[in-house]
Amino acid sequence: MIGSLQGRLAAKQAPIVIVECGGVGYEVETPMSTYLELPAIGQDIFIHTHLLVRDDAHLLFGFVREDERLLFRTLLKVSGVGAKMGLAILSAMTAADFARCVQREDTATLVKIPGVGKKTAERLIIELRDKLDNNSAKVALDGKLHVAGDAKSEAMDALVSLGYKPAEVQRLLGQIDIKDKSAEDIIRLALRQVAS
Repeated sequence: MIGSLQGRLAAKQAPIVIVECGGVGYEVETPMSTYLELPAIGQDIFIHTHLLVRDDAHLLFGFVREDERLLFRTLLKVSGVGAKMGLAILSAMTAADFARCVQREDTATLVKIPGVGKKTAERLIIELRDKLDNNSAKVALDGKLHVAGDAKSEAMDALVSLGYKPAEVQRLLGQIDIKDKSAEDIIRLALRQVAS
């Protein structure tokens, strides 16, 4: 199992990053909480990873914080929750916020996450309420990042890859001021708009 990567951030295109370690580039899928904290391309990086082995692929998922990786692994054990939904949950809220939603049985907040319906939200609460610590560390989403390309297009691609419908993304972006903002700022504002 690949437990972590330390190397140079070679490329990033939400939600995928490439971490170069000893001449090998590892493609790593990240939740937006991790993506938004990444350094500029070419900078050193350390991320905790989870390797998911399937019949058709080996997928590597990366997280800035250990509590995110632990929550991701816990989510994968819930019936009906896969890697895509696990990333969507971690993209929509911090590990601490998710734990609070589970402890408070807050299905209304959980169903705002793309792909999480009422039954799935209830299943998450039932299966995880005794397994999560609601004092988990919070993820800070306030770092400015270097982004190549058109920020609006990159933000739209990232939000669609998280499970939002293109029409919904257009509506969200129409409700926020995106002028002179980086893709990370646009994504952050859109996710806050969904959560409100």
